[in-house]
Amino acid sequence: QVQLEESGGGLVQAGDSLRLSCKDSGSTFSIRAMGWFRQAPGKEREFVAAINWGGGVTYYADSVKGRFSISRDNAKKMVYLQMNSLKPGDTAVYYCARGNGAATTDIVGASVLGAWGQGTLVTVSS
Repeated sequence: QVQLEESGGGLVQAGDSLRLSCKDSGSTFSIRAMGWFRQAPGKEREFVAAINWGGGVTYYADSVKGRFSISRDNAKKMVYLQMNSLKPGDTAVYYCARGNGAATTDIVGASVLGAWGQGTLVTVSS
């Protein structure tokens, strides 16, 4: 049963912006940290951004800091990733994930996460 569903991926040019969305159909969204990961062709999946249960604490990978912004709407059970100033190196499949706890540390460096989406492809052309 897929509980997380991403949307918003597509083909854009370098410098463009894109917003990814993730809908959580599970019952624990509002008390769990959420995160975004990505996997580029031929590379391992890597952490991108995390947000705590209430949205007041966020954490980013150095590679996206200042360009990407994660946010959430607990009433809608949605988490978003606003991506600005996109680069060809941002090309990847982007995955939404739900942590097993409420803090960003339950996303960053976690060995096991509660749920994963199936991913949405972002392609940035130069």
